[in-house]
Amino acid sequence: MKIIIAPDSFKGCMSARQACEAIERGVRGVLPDAECVLVPMADGGEGTVQSLVDATGGTMLEATVTGPLGAPVRARYGMLGDGRTAIIEMAAASGIGYVDETTRDPRVTTTYGVGELIRDALDRGVTSFIIGLGGSATNDGGAGMAQALGAHLLDDDGEELHFGGAALAGLAAIDVSELDPRIATADIRLASDVTNPLTGPQGASVVFGPQKGADAATVTELDAALRHYASIAARDLGRDVESVPGAGAAGGLGAGFLAFTGARMRSGVSLVVEATGLKELAAGADWCFTGEGGIDGQTRYGKTPIGVAHAVKEAAPHCTVVALAGNVGDGIGELYGEGIDAVFGIVPGAQSLERALASGTANLERCASNVARLIACATGAAPRA
Repeated sequence: MKIIIAPDSFKGCMSARQACEAIERGVRGVLPDAECVLVPMADGGEGTVQSLVDATGGTMLEATVTGPLGAPVRARYGMLGDGRTAIIEMAAASGIGYVDETTRDPRVTTTYGVGELIRDALDRGVTSFIIGLGGSATNDGGAGMAQALGAHLLDDDGEELHFGGAALAGLAAIDVSELDPRIATADIRLASDVTNPLTGPQGASVVFGPQKGADAATVTELDAALRHYASIAARDLGRDVESVPGAGAAGGLGAGFLAFTGARMRSGVSLVVEATGLKELAAGADWCFTGEGGIDGQTRYGKTPIGVAHAVKEAAPHCTVVALAGNVGDGIGELYGEGIDAVFGIVPGAQSLERALASGTANLERCASNVARLIACATGAAPRA
């Protein structure tokens, strides 16, 4: 019997790797002879770097880079097991966690540190990148990232623009003659489920600016600056990225990658499925356990459990997919036509959130054990007493 174990992290409780191990303990306690294949998963958001490093036998790396407010920060990123692919969460260098209520200001925050992380990886021989777009403190359209990689964003006097989204209103020309040539040949995949364009009512400034500290006047200012930036990029780079779905991700960093590199936008979970080789590992599987902290009707919109279900069913159409969750919300019936065959909540009874988090690993192991007993009954396997 082959069992794929491919959960996301249970946020605030355990990593994807720890969740894999808890489920495996529960299963093996009942079905000791089962072939268990552990594949830590993620959907491109927080925890993706660690999940992919764990799943591929990679390593974590660190570099000192420029934070969103211009001060040095120590940022981590991952090198996958192939030794040539870096996985970078932009939030590690330019995330909202580096600012607070008094310092957040999307007019001045920069993605320069993201470019520095990319440059550090290039210096280590990396030729392929997976970039997680999310959790940004920025609204600079990826201008800082491009500057860190050698692009020059110039004002009317031929001077380099200052950091931040507001400065883009003064952009007169873009010069890429000194852009790091290694970027031209790098394979860059952007992990994001955001489909917002760069500007307009659904753009980066209007939709995401307020959570980064922008009031109504600042939103208008930033949206106009990004529109101007996009027009100069179209003129000088020959790439019109203003209305491309996903260009507004991470304060327009998506647009920056699309304008200055050959990056491709992908859904986060599909990238993780590809990087972990989940489909190949799932060939011939009989059962699959997936899950994450919360599952509800929204899970079908690109969350890890549904991505795992699609991938596993493609590789092994008769495999039964079981999802485990700390919280089971409304609308799970909509998941049953999407490849998930059953959903189980792991919390044994009414309890505080604090207690549920503290006992999450034990709860997950116990729930997996109970499901394994059902599997034993359904297949005629002899369960361990």
